[in-house]
Amino acid sequence: MQLGTVVGTATSTVKHSTLAGWKMLVVQFYGVDGRTPDGDPVLAVDDLGAGPGDRVILTSDGKGTQALLGSKTTPVRWSVLGIQD
Repeated sequence: MQLGTVVGTATSTVKHSTLAGWKMLVVQFYGVDGRTPDGDPVLAVDDLGAGPGDRVILTSDGKGTQALLGSKTTPVRWSVLGIQD
């Protein structure tokens, strides 16, 4: 699991069939200090309603994401597990 901040949303006219109808977020991870960006932003599937500026907990658990999307062939790696209060 990773903690990051939603910096935007992603839209696409052409995408993998398992992503149809799902909201995609652009999330920036941060280093241990919580301020320094750590790497490039990632795309994550969201079913909890997070938006720009929200701090979210992401998981890269493949089985959990496959179950969420209902497909074993999805190319998705990251999904939102929770929104920080």
